[in-house]
Amino acid sequence: MTREDAPVRTTPHLLIESRGPWAGASCGAFVRDARTLAGSGHPVQLVLVQDAVTAAVRGSAEDSAEVRALVEAGGEVWVDDFSLAQRGLAADRLIPEARVVGMPEVSARVLAPGVRVVWH
Repeated sequence: MTREDAPVRTTPHLLIESRGPWAGASCGAFVRDARTLAGSGHPVQLVLVQDAVTAAVRGSAEDSAEVRALVEAGGEVWVDDFSLAQRGLAADRLIPEARVVGMPEVSARVLAPGVRVVWH
């Protein structure tokens, strides 16, 4: 097997965003990083917690183009159910690609072997 034939190793990434898009440009930059990883072939789950859940609300000012671009690049968008409930948001207000998850699912992913976790 030549170097060119060697399989490309992809590393799964779990990126956790806690700030909302209105908090500044760093949220968008973090989501763009997730999109770049997904576009490079890495499995990526972006978990939106706390105020960041507003980035997945359909039709709102916070409905982030970066979040949609992440999905188009092959990444997944997970939205914390507890954070949604604390903000009085229903799951049906989210973009269709968003998946509502609980902390047991997130913690299982955090502890999965080989997953790189970044919290912003």
